Formats: sequence, structure tokens, C-alpha cells
Amino acid sequence: MEFLVRAENRLPPETPEEERSRLKKGERARADELRAAGNLKRLWRVPGRNATIGLYECTDATELHDVLSSLPMFPWMDITVEVVATHPQEQ
Repeated sequence: MEFLVRAENRLPPETPEEERSRLKKGERARADELRAAGNLKRLWRVPGRNATIGLYECTDATELHDVLSSLPMFPWMDITVEVVATHPQEQ
């Protein structure tokens, strides 16, 4: 199944820069792992916001939850998920 995931980072502004840097590096490393595993297909940033839009592929919503909750920034993310299906013109 494919999922369109919109995530807004809500990390508190008072978070020390050292912690921000550690979380960003961890987020990049985990995204690389998810790409290699085939779960993260595409990732876009949203200009002007601390947000992303990602296309994920998982067997079901439970696996997607496990994938998303494995991200270092997960505790501070506001996430919206849409399940997408192939359009008949794409077949």
C-alpha cells in the first residue's frame, strides 16, 4: 500500500542547537535506512515551513505507524496520512 504522509516538525524553539543537530543527523540516517528498505519512496520539503511530504510504501497502516514512529523527530511531528490507490489511467 502507498501512503502520502504530511509531517510538520513541532520541535520546541528552545531546544538546544546541539540536540537539534543530533536529531537532524539521526533523521537523515533513518530516512536513508527506510529508502534502502523500500519504505520511503519520495520525500519533498514544503517551502516556507518546517514540513515534509513523503510517499511511503508499507504492507499496511500498522507497518506505516512502526516506520513513522521509528523516526527520531516522531515525538515532535504533527502527521497526516492519506492512503493512495492507483488511478485506472495508470494501469
